[in-house]
Amino acid sequence: MVTAIAIPIVLAYFYWLTKKEMQANFQEWIRLENIPEEAIVSGKIIEANEYRERFYYHRFNHITVLRINTGLKEITVKKVTPLRKGAVPPRFKEGEMVHLYGNWKQGYFSINRTIRKA
Repeated sequence: MVTAIAIPIVLAYFYWLTKKEMQANFQEWIRLENIPEEAIVSGKIIEANEYRERFYYHRFNHITVLRINTGLKEITVKKVTPLRKGAVPPRFKEGEMVHLYGNWKQGYFSINRTIRKA
């Protein structure tokens, strides 16, 4: 009799816990594309690398890593785009002049917005 009551309660608890964790991870995943624009980096793209990274089970990010020559030094910048339905990650070409808006975090510049110069 005890197991008939205890097992459904335990299963319901773990279902609720998993659902709560998935919601928290979804919110964190969506926040990846909203980066405060606290600084600007301008320069020429030396190298552009793109790859896909798993964020959480069935959620993926498109990551673009750029090396920018600002005239004084070379800087590594990163653009993280959550891959949702219909999301089109930005494409960068080597040799392009760009203005990148974002902030510094963990040793690299994280991009929110890009303006290409002709």
